[in-house]
Amino acid sequence: MISKHISYKEAVYSRTAQRLDIYNHPDNVQKDGMILIAEKVFEPLRKFVGGPIKINSFFRSPELNKAIGGSGKSQHCHGQAIDLDDTFGKATNAEMFNYIKENLDFDQMIWEFGDEDNPDWVHISYVSAEKNRKRCLNAYKKNNKTNYKII
Repeated sequence: MISKHISYKEAVYSRTAQRLDIYNHPDNVQKDGMILIAEKVFEPLRKFVGGPIKINSFFRSPELNKAIGGSGKSQHCHGQAIDLDDTFGKATNAEMFNYIKENLDFDQMIWEFGDEDNPDWVHISYVSAEKNRKRCLNAYKKNNKTNYKII
């Protein structure tokens, strides 16, 4: 278990990794990062939501990250980022975004696409209490390319 509500299997799951036979398991340092973000962000958020939250993506090995076209600087590769989505109807993605922004410590949070009322999902990262930037971004497409705006 990574935390009370995140199994190891869920944290490393990837259809792409399975399909391409990519090894997607963290080393001890990466796993420590996963445990930290689960403790500092996911579990308090889950308590606020009052039920399950879908994890779209958590740990990504560098090989998996490259295969899906992820950023070369992706914090997912360090076990420091998690993508969350409300598919269980407990809280909207916007409500989760705003709760994290107002109540929890984090490094970077991204309102991933969607519209002005609700993102398609929420990307959140956590490094350490000393290094977190509390930076909020909005991801949007322009000319078929992902761009980011500070919000």
